[in-house]
Amino acid sequence: MTAPADSVARLRHGRLALAVGFFVQGAVFALLVTRIPAIQDQYGISDGLLPVFLAAVPILAGVGSLGTERLVARARPSVVLRWAQPVVCLALLAAGSGDAVWEAAVALGLFGLAVGALDASMNMLGVSLQRAYGRSIMLGFHAAYSLGGIIGASLAWAGAHWHLSLAVLYAPLVAVVVPAALVASRWYVDQRRPESESRESRKGCEDRESHEDCESREGRERADTKGTRKGSPAVAMRLLLPLCLVMTFAYIGDSTVSNWSAKYLQDVLHSSEQLSTVPYNVYMVMTLLGRAVGDRGVRRFGPVAVVRAGAVVAACGFGAVAVAPGAWAGMLGFTALGLGLCVIVPQTFAAAGRLFPGASDIAIARLNIFNYVGFLIGSPLVGALGEAWSYRGAMAVPMLLVLATLFYAHSFGSAADRYRGGHERPRTVDVG
Repeated sequence: MTAPADSVARLRHGRLALAVGFFVQGAVFALLVTRIPAIQDQYGISDGLLPVFLAAVPILAGVGSLGTERLVARARPSVVLRWAQPVVCLALLAAGSGDAVWEAAVALGLFGLAVGALDASMNMLGVSLQRAYGRSIMLGFHAAYSLGGIIGASLAWAGAHWHLSLAVLYAPLVAVVVPAALVASRWYVDQRRPESESRESRKGCEDRESHEDCESREGRERADTKGTRKGSPAVAMRLLLPLCLVMTFAYIGDSTVSNWSAKYLQDVLHSSEQLSTVPYNVYMVMTLLGRAVGDRGVRRFGPVAVVRAGAVVAACGFGAVAVAPGAWAGMLGFTALGLGLCVIVPQTFAAAGRLFPGASDIAIARLNIFNYVGFLIGSPLVGALGEAWSYRGAMAVPMLLVLATLFYAHSFGSAADRYRGGHERPRTVDVG
């Protein structure tokens, strides 16, 4: 079956519009996290109180993600994303414009709640678009996020270099990205699975799979939908748990790099202060490059092989960092980390969509919470081990956790789920 030209154009526009949303979120989040010291100075937040603020944001983001699970039962994910993104941007501006601690608390609290809704709804749309395309495109969306993060971090560096106030730094950006995000949101595409599509999907399933395989897949979808209607997350979470653990491990690794790479290079590998800022930039660039080409790898080799390869490369990166004799050798380790970790998170969201095709929005909202769990655990864990033992030894912990992904890789699909090898629907056309 050939898709009508207007349907093809609609999917292309939806893909580009969602990429804009990912890009904006990457830039906004980078502008917040890279200017935490400036926010602390502006509000006079003590060193003892700062960890409370930093922990509150991901905790509230988890609450926002849980709330989105209920919200998308009444409103489309595109509607949630359309309004959550401006709220996140305005909360960033508010965080840079106040002078009282309570104002910082309100702004960061609002940022956390909204960013949870934004992350969840954004990935819901990405997974549904990937289903419509019938081939891997999730890594491309996360590549746009990485590009936004690099640009946001560069703008933050420029603001620090030129001694700009946070309000002066944030206001022009918000004035540009909020209208851009709202305009782009006009082309968001929701791909719900109506009963007619389910019947067509079952017919296509029978055309290319054995009768037993088809019945097994349909039974899983019915069980998923039944559990959702009853409001009991037990069955869904049992099936989703391996992906939740992988998501946690990936973000423990990511937060280790973002929070400890500079200190590790300077204090352990004895680099200069200027050189210590390079590893995270290298990590971000390699993350962008890996995600930019990663979808091709998934289409060619399948998600399981790509995730396994990413886990091995990331573990080798942590190992190289742990035994590095000097700063430049450590830099090679952080380079490998960017290439390895970059594929895991997007493929984890995509796997949740495949595992629960009848309730992918709910699965993604719950899975997204473990993004913040990993973020909360990673930095304190490595810091505590580094102080009590050694920072070289502490790098072995995220290395082992990332390696544990190999044990759960089967959750990302079977041989029949490989793109261009059975997973792609016969009626799918190349829409760019």
